[in-house]
Amino acid sequence: MNLIKFISKIVRIMKKYLIFCASISTLFSIISCTNHSEGDLIESLPEIDLITYDEHVKTIIDNNCIFCHGNPPTNGAPNALTTYDNVKSAVDNANLISRISALSGEPGAMPFGGPRLPQNLIDLIIQWEADGLLEN
Repeated sequence: MNLIKFISKIVRIMKKYLIFCASISTLFSIISCTNHSEGDLIESLPEIDLITYDEHVKTIIDNNCIFCHGNPPTNGAPNALTTYDNVKSAVDNANLISRISALSGEPGAMPFGGPRLPQNLIDLIIQWEADGLLEN
């Protein structure tokens, strides 16, 4: 019987110790979690001043479009996208942004038969157009 009382006493002490540790942990969490400014809470990404073909767009086109839009175009592609002038012309005259923005399976969606480009890449091309379709 004494052993059971002893174990019960130890269990009560351990419960109090666990509650104490949890309280201290919570207190430290609350104290250390401050927000001196909104910037502390938001991941900051480097801002790109101007989007250019050479620095940003060419890689997107080369990695996603050249398979069909090479020189010469293959697989029924109507035009090449191998140069700055080709891509600029496709944005200006061939609805390139609308076509890469379309959902997979929609008529005219590009890349044809493949998955839609990630939105961040589409956004770069949209921004490139807004910035004036700069080459470099």
